[in-house]
Amino acid sequence: MANERTFLAWLRTSLAMYAGAFALEALALPAATGWRLAAAGVFLVLGTLCALQAWWGWRATERSLRRAAPLPGLGAGAVIVVGVVVAAALVSIGMWM
Repeated sequence: MANERTFLAWLRTSLAMYAGAFALEALALPAATGWRLAAAGVFLVLGTLCALQAWWGWRATERSLRRAAPLPGLGAGAVIVVGVVVAAALVSIGMWM
């Protein structure tokens, strides 16, 4: 059951990334438009990456469990962390411009 919970956690993270992208466009932030659009784009790409990671991670872990092999490592976690930092930096830069 832990594998399914992890899958669902990745999907919730994906939805949060999409919500962040839509919120940047829906809310009237005082950020410059170009920077805000770039940050929203980063969040959309990260949301898609999270959804893909959910599937790939679930499939790899399920295969490892059935074969009694070592569990796979974290796939796209570091990329997502860096992406969130980049998106936050884009929003911050846009607020100062």
